[in-house]
Order: sequence, then C-alpha cells, then structure tokens
Amino acid sequence: MVALENLGIVFIAGLLTALATGLGALPFFLFDDISTRWNVVLWGLASGIMLSASLFGLVMEGVAVVEGTWVDVAVAIGPGVLAGVALVIVGHEVLEGASINPREYEEADFKKLVLVLGILTVHSFPEGVAVGVAFAELGLENVPAADTLVIGGLTLPVLAVFMTIAISIHNVPEGVATSIPLRAMGVSEWRMVWWAVFSSLPQPIGAVIAYYFVTLARQFLPFGFGFAAGAMVYLVVTEFIPEALSNGAELPRGGRPELTAGLVVGVAVMIPLAFI
Repeated sequence: MVALENLGIVFIAGLLTALATGLGALPFFLFDDISTRWNVVLWGLASGIMLSASLFGLVMEGVAVVEGTWVDVAVAIGPGVLAGVALVIVGHEVLEGASINPREYEEADFKKLVLVLGILTVHSFPEGVAVGVAFAELGLENVPAADTLVIGGLTLPVLAVFMTIAISIHNVPEGVATSIPLRAMGVSEWRMVWWAVFSSLPQPIGAVIAYYFVTLARQFLPFGFGFAAGAMVYLVVTEFIPEALSNGAELPRGGRPELTAGLVVGVAVMIPLAFI
C-alpha cells in the first residue's frame, strides 16, 4: 500500500505548482499591462525549461532504470512517449471548440465551474503527471544519497524537486496568459491571482494519480517516465512555441529572437539542476 504521508507530500508538490500559476498575475499589481516582447520571452523561457526537464530529467531517469541495450530502453520507454503524445492529441480534440472565455470564470454558476474545471483538467493534467512520476522513489529504501535531497526534514528524490521547480516556473507564463484577458475585463488583481491558480488545480490531482500508479506497478515506471516526457515535449512543440510566435507576430522578425532568447535561458538555467 502507498503511505498516506507520501501521497500528501506529492499532493503538496502538485499544489505548489498550481500556486505558482498565481505568480503570473502579480506583475499586474505593479503594471497595467505586460509588453508583447516580454510575453514572448516568458513563453520561450517556459519552453526551454520544459524541454530540459523532459529530456535531462524524465528521459534520463527512465534510461537509468532500464537495464539493457538501447533497444531495451526504446522498447520500455517508447510506448510511454507515444501514449503521452496521444493524451495531448486527444486533449486537443476534446478542447477544440470548447475553449474557455475568462469571462465564464467570473459569471459561472457551480455547474459551469465544474465543466470549466473538467476542461482545465484535460489541459493541465500532463504537468501533474510529470510531477507525480518524478516522486517514484519517494520513501524507498536503498536510494543513493546522491539522488536525494533533505528539505524541511523530508528526504525527497532530486528528480522530484527538479520537476516541481521546472513545472512551477513553467506555470508563471501560464498565469500571465490567464490574467491578460481578465485584466481587460477589469477583474481585480487578487481575483486574477485566484483564477490563475484555479486554472492549474488539476495538477495536484494528476500528480497523486500518477504517483499512486507508478508506485503500485513499478514495472511500468519506464513507461511512466516516457509518458510524462512525451506529453511535455509535445505540449512545448504544439502549444507553447506556437503561442509565443502568435503573440510575437507583430514584433520585428515575428518575435523569433525573443523566443530564442527565452529558450536558451530556460535550457541554461535547468541543465545544471538536472545534473546536481
């Protein structure tokens, strides 16, 4: 059985990533708007962070737990990668024509809020899965000390800390994107913070479900790492980068320099953490 204490730790980690989304609303306490250039840079930063976290965190960890040749690694991780991509594709299909107008946040009754949260679950669930899978070694014995960190008296997997930080940083521009249309509606700053956090509330749920699954069926752990990595990389390629280029369409050279700068900084910041 999975210890309730461990489930609580994973839930808190997922909740921290959701709360980080609220940070995206904080600049609006100081400024009326965020420039398009900085918006593109933030999306590039998020993309670089997620690519680093997926490739140097999840994929490398998956490789480490598979004993055998690269063919064995591909057989163990590959199906998970494909399943992660499939989840995002299905999510896109579900969300097509069901995009959420932020005004619905403010005007929704309980039933509509449940529907909105369901749509958001499809959108943000993969991030929660990545956090949950990263906690796979939580509470296990004989884990090398080099693979753990002691924080607040708790011994946590390095990968879990790394992934929680990565998803949290990634969620900041998500919060900015959520807050911009709310700002145009005249929504107060603190309510913008709340709705930004609300948009990521499915993440702690996804984290707990993923952790519970890989703990009960450890033979599927490589599949889990591949699943989370595939979903993350596909999200970057199909959502984050196109969103950045769409926002920067009116900038010189279509915002590509700003996007590239954000990507480079995101990768440069996260790679050292991946090899601690």
